[in-house]
Amino acid sequence: MFLKDKCALITGSTSGIGLAYAKAFAAEGANLVINGFGDAAEIATICKELAVTSGGRAIHSAADLTKRAGTEQMMADAVAAFGGVDVLVSNAGMQHVAPVEEFPVDKWDAIIALNLTAAFDAARLAIPHMKAKGWGRIIQTASAHSLTASPYKAAYVSAKHGLAGLTKTLALELATFGITANCISPGYVWTPLVENQIPDTMKARNMTREQVLNDVLLVRQPTRQFVLPEQVAAMAVFLCSDAASQITGANMSMDGGWTAE
Repeated sequence: MFLKDKCALITGSTSGIGLAYAKAFAAEGANLVINGFGDAAEIATICKELAVTSGGRAIHSAADLTKRAGTEQMMADAVAAFGGVDVLVSNAGMQHVAPVEEFPVDKWDAIIALNLTAAFDAARLAIPHMKAKGWGRIIQTASAHSLTASPYKAAYVSAKHGLAGLTKTLALELATFGITANCISPGYVWTPLVENQIPDTMKARNMTREQVLNDVLLVRQPTRQFVLPEQVAAMAVFLCSDAASQITGANMSMDGGWTAE
């Protein structure tokens, strides 16, 4: 349990990839700050389960990270509970699909705020504690869209490319302080959000489940397989290990070969 007595904060972690991160870090003994929306009773149960796994503590911050004040409140919650953040995973995100000329400007603003600005604010607030301890790990959940583009996703692609650039800058600035900064860039990940889209897509496109999986969702992933949340989390745990101390400024693709083409 090499993260014992360290605090890991994961944004967007009440479900999906973020929750997989939290469970993986708990298994290594970390204290947890999880963030995101959801049923209060379910989130309380998640925190209890994480604490049992880690042998430490787990708290929830309900802060809205589309607003700078929300990110600042979340980080203040972490400092009050654990003295600071040792592992920061910026994972919260949202998506909207529309042509540029029709893209709602409020959706652009919200996506950039949550997917990119919140990651910047969380990092700037976490870094002083990491520098004081001489150790830290900053991990961004980027996307295959940090390396390539798809039509009608202007804000998301812009934000994910921005995360990759932010990560490189952090890596260079923090290289002599025992702090690394890296991206993990998954392709399509098998989450409840994706699974729940399948029946509607089947109906809308008059397709079978198999056709939706292979011809709509996985058409750009040469392996024709989804990435699993646990695989993304395992990469994050590795990036926190001593074995990965010389990996910084990297963009780790986990996309079934999507960006190799």
